[in-house]
Amino acid sequence: MVAPFPISTRSEKILPIDLPVVDLTAERSMVTKLIVKACEEYGFFNVINHGIPRDTIAEMEETAFDFFAKPMAQKKQLALYGCKNIGFNGDMGEVEYLLLSATPPSISHFKNISNMPSKFSSSVSAYTEGVRELACEILELMAEGLGVPDTWFFSRLIREVDSDSVLRFNHYPPIILNNKDCKDNHNHTKVIGFGEHSDPQILTILRSNDVGGLQISLQDGVWNPVAPDPSAFCVNVGDLLQVMTNGRFVSVRHRAMTNSHKSRMSVAYFGGPPLDACIVAPPVMVTPERPSLLFKPFTWAEYKKVTYSMRLGEHRIDLFRSN
Repeated sequence: MVAPFPISTRSEKILPIDLPVVDLTAERSMVTKLIVKACEEYGFFNVINHGIPRDTIAEMEETAFDFFAKPMAQKKQLALYGCKNIGFNGDMGEVEYLLLSATPPSISHFKNISNMPSKFSSSVSAYTEGVRELACEILELMAEGLGVPDTWFFSRLIREVDSDSVLRFNHYPPIILNNKDCKDNHNHTKVIGFGEHSDPQILTILRSNDVGGLQISLQDGVWNPVAPDPSAFCVNVGDLLQVMTNGRFVSVRHRAMTNSHKSRMSVAYFGGPPLDACIVAPPVMVTPERPSLLFKPFTWAEYKKVTYSMRLGEHRIDLFRSN
């Protein structure tokens, strides 16, 4: 469950971490090795020289901030908007958000939404197209690095017209609390904006402004703050990719904290397959180190149903293990 109250540092360790950085313009064999290593050890990495124009990113962020600056009554008129209630089971957080289908047919309908910023449709469409291609490129590099003969094995699932990919804008307004509330190690009051979870889809491409907040947990009870890098995209492995790599890649749990001084906005592209897609590791992922499939095959529709039936922080992927 997402906890909309200050964190307690008495039972949690906070250790900053530097994520691996992958330059997509570097020599290809080195890029594939770095990506595979990062996915095995961290489940997260940053990509630079990603090819998405700065103007595309800046215009998208500008129109999104314009929307979140609107009066609450006006924002609530939009069915795509949510505030604090971030899950289907009453999960709560200090966040407001927009949740959009990230397929081209869906994006084309945004121009008909009267209370959206004037440039929203074109800017979000251009941005979504860019991050979708970036996600496909990264998934193909992953397949190549893993020795999967069909290098489109992963990316094909989000290239499909009926893919279930989504784009989510999370806006975390600054939260000012009383002095009696808990504080983090940097003496800045923090509350949980979006609680502990793993991403259920294949791959996430995350963009955030220059305000920190993302934390990942590589060990139980230890949270690692990740410094924001506006020049990079943060990429993380989703549950489905962990299954399709037979557990070689890890879908790491993470959360987002608010900032008491400045608004934070993140934009996440979640690459999801068609609902009827069968999620299973290719034969090459069965190795002497992993001599059998760790997860039984299932469809994305089946996994998505389980995801929405559980609380945010519950370990849903364990329900699909073979043993």
